[in-house]
Amino acid sequence: MKPRQTNAEQSGVAEVELVYHSKVKAADRPKVLSTAEAYRILLNHWNKDTIGLLEEFKVMLLNNNLSLLGIYELSKGGIAATFVDPRLIYAAALKAAATSIILAHNHPSGELKPSRADEELTRRISEGCKLLDIKVNDHLIITPDHYFSFANEGLL
Repeated sequence: MKPRQTNAEQSGVAEVELVYHSKVKAADRPKVLSTAEAYRILLNHWNKDTIGLLEEFKVMLLNNNLSLLGIYELSKGGIAATFVDPRLIYAAALKAAATSIILAHNHPSGELKPSRADEELTRRISEGCKLLDIKVNDHLIITPDHYFSFANEGLL
């Protein structure tokens, strides 16, 4: 006997299901109450062997309490750039039911000053997040020794 097909299978339409699984109890999630705390957590989730070699982009997903829901590793690139698709950021934030996010990427060169492309990307992501009622709390550029905060510098 053949298994019964769902309505979606019968009509040839893909079924979409949103699921979020957390292995961490709500009480055990760290709170991200400062830029320094965000940097410390991010640095612990960065590969120390490649932070000075290739550029990566990550997103911290936060709830209303500023508790960390997770870190989404969006992309890994080359020496001077990585590709960032804002739609993937929105999808991750919505799937995790995040109410705010912190963007982060490293500069393998060690230069902390944001490029024009960094500024434009931050602006585009922030505009899209506003439509989804998700706040961009910050965008950090990190190196093993220090960080640059868009929020602290008034660029958000």
